[in-house]
Amino acid sequence: MARALILAGGLGKRLRPVTDYLPKPLVPVLNVPILGWQLRHLGRHGIRDVTVCAGYKAGLLADYAARAGRGMRVDVSEERSPLGTAGAAKRAARGRRGPFIIMNGDVITDIDLGAMLDAPRSVAAVPLRSSYGVLDLDGPRVAGFGEKGEVPGSWMNAGIYNLDAGAVRDMPARGDLERTLFPSYAARGLLSAVRFEGAMWHSVDSFKDLEECAASLSRSGAGRPSGRRPRT
Repeated sequence: MARALILAGGLGKRLRPVTDYLPKPLVPVLNVPILGWQLRHLGRHGIRDVTVCAGYKAGLLADYAARAGRGMRVDVSEERSPLGTAGAAKRAARGRRGPFIIMNGDVITDIDLGAMLDAPRSVAAVPLRSSYGVLDLDGPRVAGFGEKGEVPGSWMNAGIYNLDAGAVRDMPARGDLERTLFPSYAARGLLSAVRFEGAMWHSVDSFKDLEECAASLSRSGAGRPSGRRPRT
């Protein structure tokens, strides 16, 4: 059975003053904490064993985890000093076998985790999104204006990964996955991407992100899976 790690050690500085009192994964979106949305999503895909990698206000995360994961085993791996995403994952996953999903603690999505588990050592990719309006240029002439949105043909890291015990051994004790393990794997052809076009995906890092995520969840029926098929 697949397991999951949720990387939730950040300070959430852009969401202050809320995060002066709560760790970012407990910030509510439509009255449900971000972590609550994540546990629902993992549960829909049959993932029942979850470890939350926590640092800042880990006690509050442990209290929530103890009562929130209905039918799930949810525990907290607390880091006493910052280890980075790779160090936190290595500490929490050491000794475990089989594939496991890693998810950043600020992501709310309907991405098909089953498709991730079918692709060993993979990264979820979503279309790059621009926060600015786009100009349509014809030489020096402005031919039109486009709204902000997805940038065709460009992809971004969705902060969701499928890894295994071998990857855990390759992780450094301190450092970030994106700066250590993944560049090394990519250079050796050991990392694949699963592309999700049109998926509902939000990384909640600011109050604007909170508003946009809440609106998206409302439109989608509170985060029900979209059924969209990925491309590898």
